[in-house]
Amino acid sequence: MNKTFQEADELINEIVDGLEEANQKNVNVVICPPFTFMEMITDFAQESEYSAGAQNVSSHDTGAFTGEVSAKMLHSMGVEYCIIGHSERRNYFKETDQELTQKAELLLKNDILPIFCCGELLPDREAKKHFDVVKQQLDNALFCLDPLDFAKIIIAYEPVWAIGTGVTANPEQAQEMHAYIRSLISEKYGKEIAKNTSILYGGSCNAENAKELFANTDVDGGLIGGACLKAADFLKIIDSF
Repeated sequence: MNKTFQEADELINEIVDGLEEANQKNVNVVICPPFTFMEMITDFAQESEYSAGAQNVSSHDTGAFTGEVSAKMLHSMGVEYCIIGHSERRNYFKETDQELTQKAELLLKNDILPIFCCGELLPDREAKKHFDVVKQQLDNALFCLDPLDFAKIIIAYEPVWAIGTGVTANPEQAQEMHAYIRSLISEKYGKEIAKNTSILYGGSCNAENAKELFANTDVDGGLIGGACLKAADFLKIIDSF
């Protein structure tokens, strides 16, 4: 929840100019703004080197849910991706696994690719329960999907203790969890789907540490938060691949 309309316009123009100059052909860039700036992002996306995504979606298809935004609405605007289950949504808005399943199903029904966030709190990590927590999140919210639907899911691992704190999981910790997530997918859906599932790292990923994080075998990209609010930093992260 950052930027005024004018500031967002300046930021997206800087990013678009940078993407054109870099001519990125091997990196999928997705920009997920607040809903208030969505039309601006989708308009630019039609002629630019990125795709439009949303930060959230309603768990309801339609109806009397004032203030909510449905998957059908997002699809009608040309939105291609949507983040669900972000730790802030789980924490502040008490989103449940059942709601996240509903959101994933509605997004898939409307041809939008879900970016599903999972990750542990600091007490979970200190108690060495981080693997159990992530497994439970995947089991409860996603592993009920059939293989064809699950194959469209993007996973974003975000150690909650590293979000906005400046503390980052070291490359070894990131690789360890990403490899574990891939092994769970392989057990449930087979090696081919596991191999083709994109698993992103989110948690204070920035222009300085991105290259080292992305060098890991099972880290397929990043879910970038505060570091994307400056175009130069975001473009440097993109160039880290």
